[in-house]
Amino acid sequence: MLGGNICQVSPWTKITKNSMAEDDIYTQDGTVDVKGNPAERRKTGHWKACRFILGNECCERLAYYGMSTNLVNYLEDRLNQGNATASNNVTNWSGTCYITPLIGAFIADAYLGRYWTIASFVIIYVLGMTFLTVTASVPGLKPSCDTNGCHPTQRQSAVVFVALYMIALGTGGIKPCVSSFGADQFDESFEKERKQKSSFFNWFYFSINIGALIASSVLVWIQMNVGWGWGFGVPAVAMAIAVIFFFSGSRLYRRQKPGGSPLTRIFRVIVASFRKAHVEVPYDKSLLYETVDEERTIVGSRKLVHTNKLRWFDKAAVETEADRTKGLNDPWRLCTVTEVEELKAIIRILPIWASGIVFSTVYSQMSTMFVIQGNTMDQHMGPHFKIPSASLSLFDTLSVIFWAPVYDRLIVPCARRFTGKERGFTQLQRMGIGLAISIFAMVTAGVLEVVRLNYVRRNNYYDLEYIPMSIFWQVPQYFLIGCAEVFTFIGQLEFFYDQAPDAMRSLCSALSLTTVALGNYLSTLLVTIVTHITTKNGKLGWIPDNLNRGHLDYFYWLLAILSVLNLFVYLWISKWYTYKKVVAFGQTK
Repeated sequence: MLGGNICQVSPWTKITKNSMAEDDIYTQDGTVDVKGNPAERRKTGHWKACRFILGNECCERLAYYGMSTNLVNYLEDRLNQGNATASNNVTNWSGTCYITPLIGAFIADAYLGRYWTIASFVIIYVLGMTFLTVTASVPGLKPSCDTNGCHPTQRQSAVVFVALYMIALGTGGIKPCVSSFGADQFDESFEKERKQKSSFFNWFYFSINIGALIASSVLVWIQMNVGWGWGFGVPAVAMAIAVIFFFSGSRLYRRQKPGGSPLTRIFRVIVASFRKAHVEVPYDKSLLYETVDEERTIVGSRKLVHTNKLRWFDKAAVETEADRTKGLNDPWRLCTVTEVEELKAIIRILPIWASGIVFSTVYSQMSTMFVIQGNTMDQHMGPHFKIPSASLSLFDTLSVIFWAPVYDRLIVPCARRFTGKERGFTQLQRMGIGLAISIFAMVTAGVLEVVRLNYVRRNNYYDLEYIPMSIFWQVPQYFLIGCAEVFTFIGQLEFFYDQAPDAMRSLCSALSLTTVALGNYLSTLLVTIVTHITTKNGKLGWIPDNLNRGHLDYFYWLLAILSVLNLFVYLWISKWYTYKKVVAFGQTK
């Protein structure tokens, strides 16, 4: 019994939609409190729990961007790497930061749950940040420098990358879990909390960019003017503060129980489908195998409504005479409709997931080619102050900080009047708008580079380190990227959480993050191919160390063309997509 009043309704009993009053004591989505008891709605979750999650995310992102935003300059300055090499090392490392979330997501969904996964991996993260600070501060580990530049040894370069990839592993347990963990604090069985959950993703991304704003302005300035030891030390301290924020809210959190290995369930459905390849699927889909409500096979997961697409996998849920005779529910022969629909949901999501890769390639230019382009321009603000080129990413951050609340408070209500949809736009429409805006960002960057190169040619500034053209001409391309982020990245966060089966939400959040990883890897591949092709026969190529003699604009045009093609493919895919439906409390949604 859950309490002294026997009339109280357990959140895991089957109830009707009408009985889900806003004053119900317990959550209805299977979440538990810190002690493992069913979560009470008044005492847990909501914004009072999310303030700790948002504070944690703000500090963690400050630490991450404070270290990564200017990393390309660190590799060029202290590790003595060229433009193409430093750019590729940054995108490779950044890509790994968005691949490791698959590890963290699997552990969270299958074994530890989101809370304990975050708590475990954050230790590795803090150790990595501390180690990186040591490599930039301690004599013997930091490269020796003189008037001719820095002279890193192989060992010194190696320890830097060990620290960086420790951070990549640590962030793998946080990225896929923290947004989903925040969304878990709202029970969508109740209308008020469902609306709050939609707003949460906007404010979550807002908090990310508050951290990024401080990182791209204050911390980049410290790195370029005070020193790399302090420049990496401050992010390490910020990460420690993030840990304090996270654990401070423990008693208020709602936690979803891990539902067992999602990959195992996926493979079981595939195996069962092949084993029953010659079985006929009944016309009446109610004859397909499913457990009764009180016997759910997946902990903390609502049942899914059968869909008519990808019907071949329905064979796994056909109960044959052999299944009935043996009386053994072998999960590798007979799966529930919900398990089949989990696999279908993942398959439906994959084309949408793939369309985000090119967008992430465009986004990755802010930490590579935009910085390298800015390095060639006049960085002065007045006669005495010089702004580092990497700090211009703060205009991307300011754009997000501006557009996130505008979208939530103005655009959504206005769009709701015209579309009649609760969220104004569907999640797919929101992401599509962002993809379109990203095209204009690349066109703007390309036009600026054409103007810059024409200025170089007219004045014979080919060998000038900084041409007398203000770096602030880059602001529009950063601002457009930020606007595109609000539509595409926040739309992705919400889409992958909402469309994921309940017991696969960390995995699907990680899947959305892998678009950033693959986008970085695609950027590396494009730079490598472009450099290989355009430097044949002794030519300097599109992206030489002296950009004044190159054609970076051609690279931007290439990305713009890829973005246009990607948008058309996305629009075609979106028409095909079917949103999931769940069975909840005897009703469908």
